[in-house]
Amino acid sequence: MTDNPLSQAEYDAVTDAAAHWCMRLHANDCTVEERLAFEQWHDAHPLHAFEYEYEYEAMLEIWDVAGDLPRPETVAPMVRAKPATPWRTFGIAAAVCAMALPLAAYSGWNLGWLPDSYQHFEANDNVRQVTLSDGSQVELNLGSELTFSNYKDQRRITLKKGEAFFSVSHDTRHPFIVKAAEGRIRVTGTKFNVWMYEDQVRVNLIEGSVLVSSNDAVAGDGLRLEPAMQASYRRGDFTPRISQTYDNDNSLAWRSGKLVLDDLALTDALPLINRYLSKPVMVADNSTGSIRIGGIYNIKELNNLVASLPKVLPVYLTRNKDGNPVLNSIPQQAPKS
Repeated sequence: MTDNPLSQAEYDAVTDAAAHWCMRLHANDCTVEERLAFEQWHDAHPLHAFEYEYEYEAMLEIWDVAGDLPRPETVAPMVRAKPATPWRTFGIAAAVCAMALPLAAYSGWNLGWLPDSYQHFEANDNVRQVTLSDGSQVELNLGSELTFSNYKDQRRITLKKGEAFFSVSHDTRHPFIVKAAEGRIRVTGTKFNVWMYEDQVRVNLIEGSVLVSSNDAVAGDGLRLEPAMQASYRRGDFTPRISQTYDNDNSLAWRSGKLVLDDLALTDALPLINRYLSKPVMVADNSTGSIRIGGIYNIKELNNLVASLPKVLPVYLTRNKDGNPVLNSIPQQAPKS
């Protein structure tokens, strides 16, 4: 970098050039001469390379959001951290839309292909409360990540990992759709919780009603939940499993920083625990998986729980070849005759 800082106008010119090259290099009619010109521009200043990589990552996010558009086949450069701004991201969205499809007088928004607002949220070490651009409120559990896109005909959440509690702003003309694994939850205004771990999803309805589908490939809007009902499914399930919840249901205890295990078999408890761990705990066999566990735990201290399990359960810890903790049941000795 030069010691002389760039003016805002100079910086904006670099940003515009980076967006231009990001579009041109992925166009079918990009010439060899243009690619050589790009290389010269790219190498002329470190800021040029930095801005191009940022614009490229912004474009990839748009490809992910606009799933109906074709994705460019190219190798992604190294990701650089930089705060996103709406006008930059959606400038790229417009460029991608124009590059990918000849929309003539129509925009991607009018055709329902591109959103007019896009938000990305993560919660790492603390529970996080956020407000979406439509006014809906979302509370994210630890280690959770989601995106929100506002389209002309729908509001779309993609839960990438973790758990979230939604208080959805009512809008019958713009349904609120949460995509989790291969399924979806469709609402117009309500309060509900979505938990996801690997290929497992669980939906708890608090107020209003929702339609839950476990597989986007299956026609129809899915099964309807009423308050105090729960739907669960795994990736690939044809239909979700519906059950009733009760007054002592503890699925929302995470909002108070707690994980409540109510006399669960380890097979059922470990997905709830592993959601918070970098190295998930495994069970050695079905016998170990049937051992039951209970208690109330701080969600920020679940790593300590793993080491303490042999103190409270008839198990001992080993590690598999990938370094995961493995619980093994202690064989019971036969009584002496």
